[in-house]
Amino acid sequence: MSLATRLVPLTSILTASVLLAGCGSTDADASGSGRQAVASFYPLAWVTERVAGDGWTVDNLTQPGQEPHDLDLTIAQTAALESADLVVLEEGFQPAVDAAAENTDAPILDAAAVVDLIPATEGDHDHEGESEEKHAGESEAEHAEEEGHAEEEGHAEEEGHDDGDLDPHFWLDPLLVADFADSVADELAEVDPDGAQTYADNAAALRSELESLDEDYTSGLASCERTTTVVSHQAFAYLTRYGLEFEAIAGLSPDAEPTAADLAHLQEVIDADGVTTVFSERLVSPKMAETLADDLGVTTGVLDPIEGLSDETSEEDYLSLMRSNLSALQQANGCS
Repeated sequence: MSLATRLVPLTSILTASVLLAGCGSTDADASGSGRQAVASFYPLAWVTERVAGDGWTVDNLTQPGQEPHDLDLTIAQTAALESADLVVLEEGFQPAVDAAAENTDAPILDAAAVVDLIPATEGDHDHEGESEEKHAGESEAEHAEEEGHAEEEGHAEEEGHDDGDLDPHFWLDPLLVADFADSVADELAEVDPDGAQTYADNAAALRSELESLDEDYTSGLASCERTTTVVSHQAFAYLTRYGLEFEAIAGLSPDAEPTAADLAHLQEVIDADGVTTVFSERLVSPKMAETLADDLGVTTGVLDPIEGLSDETSEEDYLSLMRSNLSALQQANGCS
Protein backbone atom coordinates (compact mmCIF):
# COMPACT_ATOMS: atom_id res chain seq x y z
CA MET A 1 0.00 0.00 0.00
CA SER A 2 1.31 3.51 -0.77
CA LEU A 3 2.62 5.64 2.06
CA ALA A 4 0.78 8.67 0.79
CA THR A 5 -0.06 11.49 3.15
CA ARG A 6 -2.98 10.95 5.46
CA LEU A 7 -4.81 13.43 7.69
CA VAL A 8 -4.17 12.85 11.38
CA PRO A 9 -7.28 12.36 13.52
CA LEU A 10 -7.56 14.88 16.35
CA THR A 11 -7.54 12.05 18.88
CA SER A 12 -4.18 10.84 17.59
CA ILE A 13 -2.67 14.29 18.08
CA LEU A 14 -4.01 14.53 21.63
CA THR A 15 -2.77 11.04 22.44
CA ALA A 16 0.68 11.83 21.05
CA SER A 17 1.04 14.90 23.26
CA VAL A 18 0.45 12.78 26.34
CA LEU A 19 2.49 9.71 25.38
CA LEU A 20 5.44 11.16 23.50
CA ALA A 21 7.64 11.11 26.61
CA GLY A 22 7.40 7.32 26.65
CA CYS A 23 9.45 6.98 23.43
CA GLY A 24 12.79 7.71 25.07
CA SER A 25 13.36 11.08 23.39
CA THR A 26 15.12 14.04 24.95
CA ASP A 27 13.29 17.17 26.07
CA ALA A 28 12.16 18.90 22.89
CA ASP A 29 12.34 22.31 24.61
CA ALA A 30 16.10 21.85 25.01
CA SER A 31 16.61 21.60 21.24
CA GLY A 32 16.78 24.58 18.92
CA SER A 33 13.43 24.25 17.19
CA GLY A 34 11.65 21.52 19.11
CA ARG A 35 11.10 19.59 15.90
CA GLN A 36 10.67 15.85 16.12
CA ALA A 37 11.79 13.14 13.68
CA VAL A 38 10.97 9.45 14.07
CA ALA A 39 13.22 6.85 12.45
CA SER A 40 12.27 3.21 12.26
CA PHE A 41 15.60 1.52 13.06
CA TYR A 42 19.19 2.33 13.98
CA PRO A 43 21.06 3.17 10.75
CA LEU A 44 18.27 5.49 9.64
CA ALA A 45 18.10 7.12 13.07
CA TRP A 46 21.86 7.60 13.23
CA VAL A 47 22.04 9.32 9.85
CA THR A 48 19.01 11.49 10.59
CA GLU A 49 20.45 12.58 13.91
CA ARG A 50 23.82 13.43 12.39
CA VAL A 51 22.27 15.48 9.59
CA ALA A 52 19.55 17.17 11.66
CA GLY A 53 21.87 18.37 14.40
CA ASP A 54 20.81 19.93 17.69
CA GLY A 55 17.65 21.54 16.31
CA TRP A 56 15.83 18.22 16.14
CA THR A 57 15.00 15.36 18.46
CA VAL A 58 15.29 12.00 16.70
CA ASP A 59 13.47 8.97 18.12
CA ASN A 60 14.57 5.48 17.11
CA LEU A 61 11.59 3.12 17.21
CA THR A 62 13.85 0.06 17.56
CA GLN A 63 15.50 -0.06 20.97
CA PRO A 64 18.95 -1.59 21.68
CA GLY A 65 18.72 -5.37 21.90
CA GLN A 66 15.57 -5.49 19.79
CA GLU A 67 15.57 -7.31 16.44
CA PRO A 68 14.17 -4.71 14.00
CA HIS A 69 12.30 -7.27 11.88
CA ASP A 70 10.29 -8.27 14.95
CA LEU A 71 9.29 -4.73 15.93
CA ASP A 72 5.78 -4.23 17.28
CA LEU A 73 4.99 -0.62 18.07
CA THR A 74 3.72 0.47 21.45
CA ILE A 75 0.86 2.94 21.74
CA ALA A 76 3.34 5.65 22.66
CA GLN A 77 5.54 4.93 19.64
CA THR A 78 2.57 4.93 17.30
CA ALA A 79 1.42 8.27 18.69
CA ALA A 80 4.91 9.75 18.31
CA LEU A 81 5.11 8.55 14.72
CA GLU A 82 1.71 10.01 13.87
CA SER A 83 2.61 13.42 15.31
CA ALA A 84 6.22 13.66 14.07
CA ASP A 85 7.51 16.44 11.83
CA LEU A 86 9.34 13.84 9.73
CA VAL A 87 9.20 10.04 9.51
CA VAL A 88 12.21 8.14 8.18
CA LEU A 89 11.77 4.48 7.27
CA GLU A 90 12.60 1.83 4.70
CA GLU A 91 9.38 0.58 3.22
CA GLY A 92 9.04 -3.20 3.42
CA PHE A 93 11.70 -3.69 6.10
CA GLN A 94 9.34 -3.30 9.07
CA PRO A 95 5.70 -3.85 8.13
CA ALA A 96 4.43 -2.60 11.50
CA VAL A 97 6.07 0.78 10.87
CA ASP A 98 4.73 0.95 7.32
CA ALA A 99 1.21 0.35 8.61
CA ALA A 100 1.47 2.98 11.33
CA ALA A 101 2.95 5.52 8.91
CA GLU A 102 -0.28 5.41 6.92
CA ASN A 103 -1.85 7.52 9.68
CA THR A 104 0.58 10.44 9.70
CA ASP A 105 0.39 13.65 7.76
CA ALA A 106 4.12 14.21 8.26
CA PRO A 107 6.52 13.96 5.32
CA ILE A 108 7.82 10.40 4.94
CA LEU A 109 11.34 9.74 3.72
CA ASP A 110 11.55 6.19 2.40
CA ALA A 111 15.18 5.06 2.13
CA ALA A 112 14.22 2.42 -0.42
CA ALA A 113 12.97 5.17 -2.74
CA VAL A 114 16.10 7.36 -2.61
CA VAL A 115 18.95 4.80 -2.46
CA ASP A 116 19.98 2.50 -5.29
CA LEU A 117 19.31 -0.93 -3.79
CA ILE A 118 20.96 -3.99 -5.33
CA PRO A 119 19.25 -7.27 -6.19
CA ALA A 120 18.72 -9.47 -3.15
CA THR A 121 20.77 -12.32 -4.58
CA GLU A 122 23.78 -10.26 -5.63
CA GLY A 123 26.91 -11.42 -3.85
CA ASP A 124 25.09 -13.99 -1.71
CA HIS A 125 24.51 -17.70 -2.11
CA ASP A 126 20.96 -18.23 -3.35
CA HIS A 127 19.73 -21.70 -4.30
CA GLU A 128 16.95 -20.30 -6.44
CA GLY A 129 19.44 -18.39 -8.56
CA GLU A 130 21.94 -21.20 -9.13
CA SER A 131 22.61 -22.39 -12.65
CA GLU A 132 21.19 -25.56 -14.10
CA GLU A 133 24.74 -26.81 -14.51
CA LYS A 134 25.19 -26.97 -10.77
CA HIS A 135 22.01 -29.03 -10.45
CA ALA A 136 23.00 -31.39 -13.24
CA GLY A 137 24.76 -33.78 -10.87
CA GLU A 138 21.99 -33.83 -8.28
CA SER A 139 19.42 -36.51 -7.85
CA GLU A 140 15.80 -35.54 -8.52
CA ALA A 141 15.06 -35.85 -4.79
CA GLU A 142 17.91 -33.50 -3.86
CA HIS A 143 16.87 -31.01 -6.50
CA ALA A 144 13.25 -31.11 -5.36
CA GLU A 145 14.30 -30.55 -1.76
CA GLU A 146 16.43 -27.58 -2.77
CA GLU A 147 13.65 -26.03 -4.86
CA GLY A 148 11.25 -26.49 -1.96
CA HIS A 149 13.65 -24.67 0.34
CA ALA A 150 13.99 -21.81 -2.14
CA GLU A 151 10.22 -21.46 -2.26
CA GLU A 152 9.98 -21.46 1.55
CA GLU A 153 12.84 -19.00 1.83
CA GLY A 154 11.20 -16.67 -0.68
CA HIS A 155 7.99 -16.78 1.36
CA ALA A 156 9.91 -15.97 4.54
CA GLU A 157 11.65 -13.08 2.82
CA GLU A 158 8.34 -11.74 1.57
CA GLU A 159 6.89 -11.83 5.09
CA GLY A 160 10.00 -10.48 6.76
CA HIS A 161 10.90 -7.70 4.35
CA ASP A 162 8.30 -7.42 1.60
CA ASP A 163 11.12 -5.95 -0.49
CA GLY A 164 10.64 -7.99 -3.64
CA ASP A 165 13.94 -8.68 -5.36
CA LEU A 166 15.94 -5.94 -3.63
CA ASP A 167 18.33 -6.21 -0.71
CA PRO A 168 17.44 -3.61 1.94
CA HIS A 169 20.80 -3.60 3.78
CA PHE A 170 22.23 -0.59 1.90
CA TRP A 171 23.79 0.92 5.03
CA LEU A 172 26.65 -1.59 4.85
CA ASP A 173 27.93 0.47 1.89
CA PRO A 174 29.29 3.75 3.33
CA LEU A 175 28.86 5.59 0.04
CA LEU A 176 25.18 4.69 -0.13
CA VAL A 177 24.83 5.94 3.45
CA ALA A 178 26.32 9.23 2.26
CA ASP A 179 23.76 9.39 -0.55
CA PHE A 180 21.00 8.72 1.95
CA ALA A 181 22.33 11.51 4.18
CA ASP A 182 21.98 13.93 1.27
CA SER A 183 18.33 12.88 0.89
CA VAL A 184 17.79 13.40 4.62
CA ALA A 185 19.24 16.91 4.33
CA ASP A 186 16.92 17.71 1.44
CA GLU A 187 13.87 16.42 3.32
CA LEU A 188 14.78 18.34 6.49
CA ALA A 189 15.17 21.48 4.42
CA GLU A 190 11.65 21.01 3.05
CA VAL A 191 10.34 20.99 6.61
CA ASP A 192 12.64 23.76 7.84
CA PRO A 193 13.89 25.95 4.96
CA ASP A 194 15.73 28.25 7.36
CA GLY A 195 17.99 25.39 8.38
CA ALA A 196 18.73 24.17 4.84
CA GLN A 197 22.36 25.26 4.84
CA THR A 198 22.98 23.66 8.22
CA TYR A 199 21.56 20.36 7.03
CA ALA A 200 23.57 20.48 3.81
CA ASP A 201 26.76 21.22 5.76
CA ASN A 202 26.08 18.38 8.20
CA ALA A 203 25.48 15.95 5.34
CA ALA A 204 28.69 17.07 3.65
CA ALA A 205 30.68 16.56 6.84
CA LEU A 206 29.17 13.12 7.28
CA ARG A 207 29.97 12.24 3.67
CA SER A 208 33.62 13.05 4.35
CA GLU A 209 33.67 10.61 7.28
CA LEU A 210 31.91 7.94 5.24
CA GLU A 211 34.28 8.33 2.31
CA SER A 212 37.17 7.85 4.72
CA LEU A 213 35.51 4.68 5.98
CA ASP A 214 35.08 3.50 2.40
CA GLU A 215 38.77 4.08 1.76
CA ASP A 216 39.63 2.04 4.85
CA TYR A 217 37.55 -0.88 3.55
CA THR A 218 39.04 -0.60 0.06
CA SER A 219 42.63 -0.63 1.27
CA GLY A 220 42.04 -2.99 4.20
CA LEU A 221 40.49 -5.71 2.02
CA ALA A 222 42.66 -5.21 -1.06
CA SER A 223 45.04 -8.08 -0.30
CA CYS A 224 43.50 -11.12 1.40
CA GLU A 225 44.41 -14.81 1.42
CA ARG A 226 40.76 -15.70 0.76
CA THR A 227 37.59 -13.85 -0.09
CA THR A 228 34.85 -16.35 0.80
CA THR A 229 33.09 -15.37 4.02
CA VAL A 230 30.43 -17.49 5.73
CA VAL A 231 27.76 -15.46 7.55
CA SER A 232 24.55 -16.21 9.39
CA HIS A 233 22.14 -14.54 6.95
CA GLN A 234 22.09 -12.65 3.67
CA ALA A 235 22.82 -9.17 4.94
CA PHE A 236 26.28 -8.41 3.56
CA ALA A 237 25.96 -8.30 -0.23
CA TYR A 238 26.78 -4.58 -0.27
CA LEU A 239 30.30 -5.46 0.88
CA THR A 240 30.98 -7.52 -2.25
CA ARG A 241 32.29 -4.45 -4.05
CA TYR A 242 35.35 -4.69 -1.79
CA GLY A 243 36.17 -8.05 -3.38
CA LEU A 244 34.50 -10.36 -0.86
CA GLU A 245 32.11 -13.23 -1.53
CA PHE A 246 29.47 -14.19 1.02
CA GLU A 247 27.91 -17.56 1.71
CA ALA A 248 24.89 -17.31 4.01
CA ILE A 249 23.48 -19.95 6.32
CA ALA A 250 20.01 -18.37 6.12
CA GLY A 251 18.29 -16.09 3.63
CA LEU A 252 17.31 -12.44 3.98
CA SER A 253 15.18 -13.35 6.99
CA PRO A 254 17.59 -14.13 9.87
CA ASP A 255 15.08 -16.62 11.29
CA ALA A 256 15.06 -18.81 8.17
CA GLU A 257 16.18 -22.38 8.76
CA PRO A 258 18.75 -23.97 6.41
CA THR A 259 18.14 -27.41 4.96
CA ALA A 260 20.53 -30.33 4.98
CA ALA A 261 21.44 -29.40 1.39
CA ASP A 262 22.34 -25.87 2.49
CA LEU A 263 24.61 -27.13 5.25
CA ALA A 264 26.25 -29.68 2.97
CA HIS A 265 26.98 -26.92 0.46
CA LEU A 266 28.51 -24.72 3.15
CA GLN A 267 30.68 -27.56 4.39
CA GLU A 268 32.00 -28.03 0.86
CA VAL A 269 32.70 -24.31 0.51
CA ILE A 270 34.47 -24.09 3.87
CA ASP A 271 36.70 -27.07 3.02
CA ALA A 272 37.41 -25.99 -0.56
CA ASP A 273 38.12 -22.31 0.16
CA GLY A 274 39.95 -22.76 3.46
CA VAL A 275 37.43 -20.68 5.40
CA THR A 276 38.60 -20.23 8.99
CA THR A 277 35.62 -18.44 10.54
CA VAL A 278 31.84 -18.73 10.56
CA PHE A 279 30.22 -15.43 11.52
CA SER A 280 27.15 -15.00 13.70
CA GLU A 281 25.30 -11.81 14.72
CA ARG A 282 24.43 -10.13 17.99
CA LEU A 283 20.65 -9.72 17.67
CA VAL A 284 19.83 -13.31 16.69
CA SER A 285 20.81 -16.67 18.10
CA PRO A 286 24.34 -17.78 17.13
CA LYS A 287 23.38 -21.46 17.40
CA MET A 288 23.41 -22.28 13.67
CA ALA A 289 26.79 -20.62 13.11
CA GLU A 290 28.30 -22.22 16.20
CA THR A 291 27.04 -25.69 15.26
CA LEU A 292 28.43 -25.43 11.74
CA ALA A 293 31.78 -24.14 13.00
CA ASP A 294 32.03 -26.87 15.66
CA ASP A 295 31.25 -29.61 13.15
CA LEU A 296 34.06 -28.44 10.86
CA GLY A 297 36.59 -27.42 13.49
CA VAL A 298 36.72 -23.74 12.54
CA THR A 299 36.31 -20.69 14.73
CA THR A 300 33.33 -18.38 15.18
CA GLY A 301 33.21 -14.61 15.12
CA VAL A 302 30.72 -11.76 15.08
CA LEU A 303 29.96 -9.76 11.95
CA ASP A 304 27.37 -7.13 12.74
CA PRO A 305 24.78 -6.29 10.04
CA ILE A 306 24.15 -3.11 12.06
CA GLU A 307 20.40 -3.43 11.72
CA GLY A 308 20.18 -2.31 15.34
CA LEU A 309 22.26 -1.87 18.44
CA SER A 310 22.58 -4.60 21.04
CA ASP A 311 22.98 -4.21 24.78
CA GLU A 312 26.68 -4.83 24.20
CA THR A 313 27.04 -2.14 21.52
CA SER A 314 24.60 0.45 22.85
CA GLU A 315 27.43 2.95 23.44
CA GLU A 316 28.93 2.51 19.96
CA ASP A 317 27.86 4.07 16.68
CA TYR A 318 27.69 3.14 13.01
CA LEU A 319 31.27 4.16 12.28
CA SER A 320 32.81 2.19 15.14
CA LEU A 321 30.72 -0.88 14.34
CA MET A 322 31.72 -0.77 10.68
CA ARG A 323 35.38 -0.57 11.66
CA SER A 324 34.92 -3.51 14.03
CA ASN A 325 33.46 -5.44 11.10
CA LEU A 326 36.46 -4.50 8.96
CA SER A 327 38.87 -5.83 11.60
CA ALA A 328 36.88 -9.06 11.88
CA LEU A 329 36.90 -9.55 8.11
CA GLN A 330 40.63 -8.86 7.87
CA GLN A 331 41.41 -11.38 10.58
CA ALA A 332 39.12 -14.09 9.20
CA ASN A 333 40.31 -13.71 5.60
CA GLY A 334 44.02 -13.24 6.24
CA CYS A 335 44.18 -9.70 4.86
CA SER A 336 47.38 -7.71 5.01
